Order: sequence, then structure tokens, then C-alpha cells
Amino acid sequence: MATRWLTFDCFGTLVDWRHGIGTTGELLFPGRGAELLGAYIHIEAEVEKEKPFRRYRVVLAETLRRAAARLKLDLKHDDATALTSTIPHWPVFPDVGPALRTLHAEGWKLALLTNCDRDLIALTERRLPEPFDAVITAEDVSAYKPDPAHFNRFESVFGGSADAWIHVAQSYYHDIKPAAELGIRRIWVNRQGEKDDPTLADSVVSGLSELPDAVTKLAAAPR
Repeated sequence: MATRWLTFDCFGTLVDWRHGIGTTGELLFPGRGAELLGAYIHIEAEVEKEKPFRRYRVVLAETLRRAAARLKLDLKHDDATALTSTIPHWPVFPDVGPALRTLHAEGWKLALLTNCDRDLIALTERRLPEPFDAVITAEDVSAYKPDPAHFNRFESVFGGSADAWIHVAQSYYHDIKPAAELGIRRIWVNRQGEKDDPTLADSVVSGLSELPDAVTKLAAAPR
């Protein structure tokens, strides 16, 4: 059988990171969790771009510190690692299990291309309802998407034997734009109803319940 790969971003696509960060923020600063999440979202990308490369646990802590400082919240020193502690418990979206099981049964191999550390994603994988066939982390490539390093590593290891490769992700900035620039077929999981240009994706779904049909149509379409 031909080798067919679906690569996925993890947080935002499979795992509800907004709930995870917002809930952690609420535990740290009751009544301010939503504000902290908003600040965190705006700051994390700038921290990830800073050099030299730092592991994701450091990015989590530094972004949390800056988000709290922006909101003039008193983050205790020992609480800076709160997101690292809670990330293995962030909830998996309920549509993930049925979609991944269907796709695996249809012969697709599944891989994670994640802006995370090896040990943290390993803890998260324990809670995912379907096993993955390969994982490439930011720690493996010393870079964070939208840098193309994840995609290049996957291409170098698996691309030569892949008869089909489709990337699936929620983040327009981290995943859909770089995949488009690299000419990788891509499905945008637009869970938040974002208003970015949908024509940059080959297909757009609002959740993973729509993914198996979208994958089947895209795989059958001419390149």
C-alpha cells in the first residue's frame, strides 16, 4: 500500500490550549484568566523568535512572566512554571479521537509537528486517543514554527517515500502560511472562526469531525 502521511500541529488542533492556559491563569489570578490568555497569545510568538533557541518550557515560563507583567499581575517566582506543570492535563478536543481513528483505519500514517519539548509532548501523547507514528518537536530541530525546520525535517526523513502528504493545523500563522510557502498540501482547522484568507489553505474545516471527508477529497484532487 502507498505510504500516505497526515502531519498535525498539536496544541490548538488536537489539544485545547486556550482552555489550558486560561484555566491555569484563572488558578493563578482568579477573575483574570481570560485576560492572561489574551496577553499570552500576543507575546508567545515574539519569545519563540528570540535567539538563541530555548526549550519550550522556558518559552512557557518567560511568556507567562511577560504576560503577567503587561497586566500588572504579581506572578510569584515559583508560579512561573505553572504552564509547564499543567500542559500534560490540557483537554483533548472531543472530535479528535473519532477522526484520528477513522484516518488511521483508512491507511493514513499520523505524525505530530509540534512547537514543544520531547518530554512535554510525550506526556501529552499519553492522553491522545490514537497513537502517532512519528513526532518532530521544536527541541529536535532547534526552531519554532513558522520556521520551516519541522517541515524540512519531516521531508528529509519521510518525504521521499510518501506518496501523499497533507498537513493539518489550526494556526494560520504557525502552520498554514509556512506550509503554503513550501508547497505542502494543507487543511486549516479554523476552530475559532478566524478571518484570515481561507484561499491560502487547500481545504478549511471548522473541526476534526469534518476532517476525514476533507482528507479524502483533497487526496483525490489533482496536484
